[in-house]
Amino acid sequence: MLESMDSITDILGNDGPVAKLLPNFAPRVEQQHLAEAIFSALENTHVLVGEAGTGTGKTFAYLVPALFSGKRIIISTGTRHLQDQLFYSDMPMVKKALNTGATVSLLKGRANYLCKHRLARALRHPALNNTEHAGHLRIVNDWARTTETGDIAEVLNVPEDSMVWSFITSSDDFCSEHEFEELEDCFIHKARKKAQESDVVVVNHHLLCADLALKEEGFGELLPSANAFVIDEAHQLPDIAAQFFGRKLSSRQLLDLARDTVGEQIHEAPDMAELRDMATQLETGVRHFRLAFDIEPGRDAWITVADRPAIDRELERMTLLLTSLRDTLEEVASRGKGLESCYRRAVQHAQSLARFTANEPNREYVHWYETYRTGFSLNMTPMTVAGPFKRAMEAMPASWVFTSATLAVGGDFSHFKTNLGIEDAEELLVDSPFDYRHNAMLYLPEGLPEPQHSGYTNSAMQAVLPIIEASQGRTFLLFTSYRALHEAERFLDGQFDYPILVQGKMPKRELLEAFQSLGNAVLLGTSSFWEGVDVRGEALSVVVIDKLPFGSPGDPVMGARIDHMKQAGGNPFFEYQLPQAAIALKQGVGRLIRDVTDKGVLVLCDPRIRTKNYGEVFINSLPPMPISRDLSEIEQFFKRERESYREEATEEE
Repeated sequence: MLESMDSITDILGNDGPVAKLLPNFAPRVEQQHLAEAIFSALENTHVLVGEAGTGTGKTFAYLVPALFSGKRIIISTGTRHLQDQLFYSDMPMVKKALNTGATVSLLKGRANYLCKHRLARALRHPALNNTEHAGHLRIVNDWARTTETGDIAEVLNVPEDSMVWSFITSSDDFCSEHEFEELEDCFIHKARKKAQESDVVVVNHHLLCADLALKEEGFGELLPSANAFVIDEAHQLPDIAAQFFGRKLSSRQLLDLARDTVGEQIHEAPDMAELRDMATQLETGVRHFRLAFDIEPGRDAWITVADRPAIDRELERMTLLLTSLRDTLEEVASRGKGLESCYRRAVQHAQSLARFTANEPNREYVHWYETYRTGFSLNMTPMTVAGPFKRAMEAMPASWVFTSATLAVGGDFSHFKTNLGIEDAEELLVDSPFDYRHNAMLYLPEGLPEPQHSGYTNSAMQAVLPIIEASQGRTFLLFTSYRALHEAERFLDGQFDYPILVQGKMPKRELLEAFQSLGNAVLLGTSSFWEGVDVRGEALSVVVIDKLPFGSPGDPVMGARIDHMKQAGGNPFFEYQLPQAAIALKQGVGRLIRDVTDKGVLVLCDPRIRTKNYGEVFINSLPPMPISRDLSEIEQFFKRERESYREEATEEE
């Protein structure tokens, strides 16, 4: 460990070990300020809420103080992909720079690890006999002989949605019944044991929230104890926490139970053919329940469909089939671990179904359903996670650091803090080090109709066409709905010669690779393209946002929360809907400038940014950049950009 450095700032400075190790590392005052604040929070057991604008380098800003502190720390990030990047790429560099012997481990949820016992059973399961599934299973079986971690992310040749994974990954119900000596060869057990012994553990928000929810219900824990928690991409935390502090019963869970019951009956109760028949009947009942809903996928409050005769009839049937299977499994549970596991799951699913359909529903939860093409989920989402999350923090006297590029609304952290029940916290807002004033422009097209107008999307695309021509493609078009995306796709077809890439036509990773390599493409995306997308350089020079990203009041969770706030005397628009939209907009805008040399134009089509009194909230939440309503100014911007890139290319030669 370093001893000669006076401060975290020195470590991240011009002459520090990070700069010496990484030749392209550029010291940033903003990064140093954030790192010092995080180190102070870790040392003094404080809560810190810190926003760091795009380009700050917040990953190093928390890794350096975390490793330098010598404390036991859990670092949580938004996705498994970011988790892997943090552990396999960023963490080793910082460890090497600091010359520290701190031990670090990676821990994911059970479903990310191979279970050798379940794999052995899957190799004999009749449902996996067809050619495609059998091929996937052979690939997994070959990998299982050599893997040291059992992390299924290592398997690149089997699709994420392959049916095989649900047969061979670790299951809490199955794996919790292993004898102790069997655990020595269990991948999830090894991963958790290593985590218990490590100084720093890298997790994701889903695992963190699952752990907090278990502690809240008094059912134990998944993660080791720690002196501090560092939450990256913290803007995602309230929504993810709501999933785990709530309850959910899905067709997938019920079908998995039916399928596993058949498999276990073959091995542990071959004389009980009626058990297999009951499982098959439940599978049929689940599918019939889905067919009682509209054919098109949708989501709504449960109360809107609860009285439909077909749904009521199929729900009663499915409940009876589940109850009968549960009772029969109880009779044979002692015959083996597999059947005992199925029995416990049947009990849990029956309890979840009873809670969801209770005559007097729990008013602290939103009861809603969602249907997919062939499946469904029944959900109970808490009105707010502020109470349980606050209790979870208070139960663990530790430092808490929450950081993201999008936490504040107009410089105010109240919305984020209220969502998580955070009352006493230090706050820090660090602007982006990128020069938005000279390298970016905000264009507000004039003459567009209000967004609810039937021809709005076509009008917006008509206004965007000259921008696409001026930038010679190189454009992200971000939409707030799939309907608008497809309408825009139809309008833009044949309007220019640049390649058009559309979300859903190929996997996201392949879309981004194509966009980057083509260099003049126009990409249409929604939802997942608003955040976590990093395209640097000349390939991306325009980001177009069709509408201010207000959540739909028709969404059952949002609608219930709005009603709840109204009843409590609050103002849901200004206290909830507007802050949520401002943070979502900041995420979309963050796609534009990803590096010091990037230049680009942000186009906000929605006229409400100018015509409504709340438009100023959105403008004040964006990085400071010149605003224009004059198309010729945008064309001049791109002319200067091309000249700048030519000059840079000449200098390199």
